[in-house]
Amino acid sequence: MAPTKLAPFLVVAALMLRASHAHLSPFFHAKTCPQLPFVVANVVAQALQTDDRAAAKLIRLHFHDCFVNGCDGSVLLEDVPGVIDSELNGPPNGGIQGLDIVDNIKSAVESACPGVVSCADILAISSQISVFLSGGPIWVVPLGRKDSRIANRTGTSNLPGPSETLVGLKRKFAAQGLDSTDLVALSGAHTFGRARCFFFTGRFDNFNNTGIPDPTLNPVYREQLRRLCTTQQTRVNFDPITPTKFDKAYYTNLINLKGLLQSDQELFSTPKADTKAIVKNFAANEVAFFTQFVKSMIKMGNLKPPPGIRSEIRQNCRRVNPVKAYDIM
Repeated sequence: MAPTKLAPFLVVAALMLRASHAHLSPFFHAKTCPQLPFVVANVVAQALQTDDRAAAKLIRLHFHDCFVNGCDGSVLLEDVPGVIDSELNGPPNGGIQGLDIVDNIKSAVESACPGVVSCADILAISSQISVFLSGGPIWVVPLGRKDSRIANRTGTSNLPGPSETLVGLKRKFAAQGLDSTDLVALSGAHTFGRARCFFFTGRFDNFNNTGIPDPTLNPVYREQLRRLCTTQQTRVNFDPITPTKFDKAYYTNLINLKGLLQSDQELFSTPKADTKAIVKNFAANEVAFFTQFVKSMIKMGNLKPPPGIRSEIRQNCRRVNPVKAYDIM
């Protein structure tokens, strides 16, 4: 990280190192793992050197974790027949990536301070650092989450889909205690990263069985996308202009009818939607977007697992600890 970029990160890291014992506090690991923000930042920065999608992968994992049973690291658990029915097998998690980056972060954190930082906390702090290293805001992340010993594959239906209508989006966000402003702000994470073509090629021609293309998709952009989609598995940038930068371009794209997914464009193009004014505000004012994004990320990151779920600090983010080793809350 360059000196000018490092300065705000150092301020936030210093705040995280102040002592505190509160649950879900920015200072939760101040004594048990004081080097945590620097260890995570180093691994994320290395990942970005070889994979310009690393930041988007990490924030997507955090989002998909929190929307299913709260922020408990359950999205990372792999199948164990008869024991774990992995959320990774749920349709909304098809093609999700970045577990290798999480493995590297976890390994580095365990080397620095073994047994004290959960995989759920790693997802939260790596998302913050990913946004910051991509040009976005920095914030102090509340920490102290535990990792669930179960997954909830059926709960992945809580995740919004690429063809979701605004009504559906609002319903799923409201179920998590998130309002329209949170919906628009958190959707702004689509300012970087990519999506596979099969998520949006249905907009090109016979949209919703109408016999015509999606009228909310810019025709010139549509043909550009058609040329890019050489296969249904091809990945295309959410933002065609600044695809790896965290900025307000996502909202400008929506106003220009260049939202990649139907669920993106719904925020601006749904008639009489309250989200339209929010999109316009964020498109005109990046500071307003950054400010609200931070608030909404903290709000989402505070989603708790249902009561009674056994939890621990996982040794390996993909597997629960041996029974004799787990730490029940």
